[in-house]
Amino acid sequence: MKPSTYLTQLLIAANLALARRVTFPSRNFTIVGELYLPESSAPNRNGSAIVVGHPYGGVKEQTAGLYAKHLSENGFLALAFDAAYQGESSGSPHFLEDPGQRVEDFKAAVSYLTTLDEVNPENIGALGICASGGYVPFAAQTDLRMKAVATVSAVDVGSLFREGLKYTTGAFNRTVIEQRLKQAGELRTAEAHGAEPELSPIVPEDPNNLPPDLPTLWREASEYYRTSRGYHPRAPNRVVTRSLDQVVNFWAFNQNALISPRPFLVIAGSAADSLYFSQQSYDRALEPKELFQVPGETHVGLYDNTTVSGPKLVSFFSQHLPK
Repeated sequence: MKPSTYLTQLLIAANLALARRVTFPSRNFTIVGELYLPESSAPNRNGSAIVVGHPYGGVKEQTAGLYAKHLSENGFLALAFDAAYQGESSGSPHFLEDPGQRVEDFKAAVSYLTTLDEVNPENIGALGICASGGYVPFAAQTDLRMKAVATVSAVDVGSLFREGLKYTTGAFNRTVIEQRLKQAGELRTAEAHGAEPELSPIVPEDPNNLPPDLPTLWREASEYYRTSRGYHPRAPNRVVTRSLDQVVNFWAFNQNALISPRPFLVIAGSAADSLYFSQQSYDRALEPKELFQVPGETHVGLYDNTTVSGPKLVSFFSQHLPK
């Protein structure tokens, strides 16, 4: 099914009209973001700002931008940005998934916010969605400038690459990983000899032709990313295949206890087949913490349904950021 480029362009234009395009450095990369400024009629949050990270395979104009816009409408300055190797940000080969760099991008985003006159550096929070729901806690474990930390539909991308989606037909075993690691090594060797990086699809390309036993997450992700619902031309559903050997030994939540005593909010859909990731993240954190389940909602459902999660985030950051 060909995505609706007309609707996509309308959404892009709407985003650009509401946000200021910004750039900032992260190591040797140039990160491109959209800075959503609080609306004049919004409550005064005393210079509170929030960095917002996109899912694996996503870009800033999709769910990250939606949440950033919602936060700005409620008085927060919000920065949604493309991770290195993704979207408009630099990085070659493009579409590489590099957990170490992803984590560094959040720390760099916080550094950038501290340079803005509108921002109180003591009032900076972080929000991660999907894979960023693993990268944000990991970054916050050692970056104490993140004063309040939240996730939506969190995923530990390392576990996802190691085990697949557990408790579903999307799970797999060590033999599969060994085969894929062997392939990753072969692809690195091929690139050393001049081959172009191999790209693989992240979700099924055709949401109208899915296996009947496909887990809900992958079914809905295909519908989100490959139709006008969430399609964006800079998120073409591709990942560098050899990313596996950089991701598979990443553990997002093991040191979540280091986030304490800063507040930690974990939001997930009660019907999400990824709920166990949020439970793990919550279990490995110390107080103050909260696992908030949105009744009946799924993993991808929370990408564009902010009816419950949006106000919950506003309440959380309102309580814990303004000084």
